[in-house]
Amino acid sequence: MTRKKVKLAFITNDSARKATFKKRKKGLMKKVSELSTLCGIESCAIVYSPYEAQPDVWPDVRGAQRVLSQFKRLPEMEQSKKMATQESLLRQRMSKAAEQLKKVGKDNREKEITHLMYQCLAGKGLQGLGLPELNDMGWLIDQNLKEICKRIEGLKKAAPPPENTKPAEEKRSQQQWFTDWMENPSDNQLQMGGPFEHGDGAGGGDDMILPFNDGNNHAAAMWSNVFFQN
Repeated sequence: MTRKKVKLAFITNDSARKATFKKRKKGLMKKVSELSTLCGIESCAIVYSPYEAQPDVWPDVRGAQRVLSQFKRLPEMEQSKKMATQESLLRQRMSKAAEQLKKVGKDNREKEITHLMYQCLAGKGLQGLGLPELNDMGWLIDQNLKEICKRIEGLKKAAPPPENTKPAEEKRSQQQWFTDWMENPSDNQLQMGGPFEHGDGAGGGDDMILPFNDGNNHAAAMWSNVFFQN
C-alpha cells in the first residue's frame, strides 16, 4: 500500500501538530546521524520548539559548537552560498508551480485547437471562430505540415536507391546481337548499313564483304567503338 501524500501546510490542530513535531524531529535526527556516518562528514542539528524548554541538539552541544565554529570561519559569501530561507523556498515552489501551470495551459489549448481542426475537416465551417482561434489553428496546421514533410524526407532517405540496370541490359543486348551476327553473318549484312560492293557499285555479280578492314582500318575502328567499349 502506497503512502498517502502529505499536504505541506500548517497543521491547525494543536494535538496533531505536536504529535507530528515529535515524529518528524526523531526522523530528522536519525537522518542527520546516518548522513554523518555514511559520508564521513561533520554535521549537527539544533531544533527549538515551544513544546520543550531546551533545544534538542545532535550529536551533542560540544559537537554542534565545533561545526558552527567551522562554519563561522568561512567567508560571508561562502556562508550564504547554499543557504535557504522559508521565503526563498516558497518563491522556488511558486515559480515551479507557475511553469507547470503554463505548460498545462499550453497543452490544453493545443488539444482544443486540434479538436476544432478535426471538426472543420469533418465539414463544420469556420463561422463563429474568433481571430485568436483562427491564428492558433493556422499555427497548428503549419506545425503538422512541417512534421509531415519531415517524415516524408526521412522515409525518402531510408528507402534504398533504385538500381540502374539500363547500362548492363544494353551491354548484354549488344553482346547477344554480336553473337547472333557471328553465327549468321549472311543474314545480317543489310543490318550494318548496307553491303560494301566491288566493281561498278550496281550490286550485281560481285561478292559483298563486311567492313572489318577497308585498307585504312576505318571500319574496324567503327566496330570497336560500337561493340568493344567498356
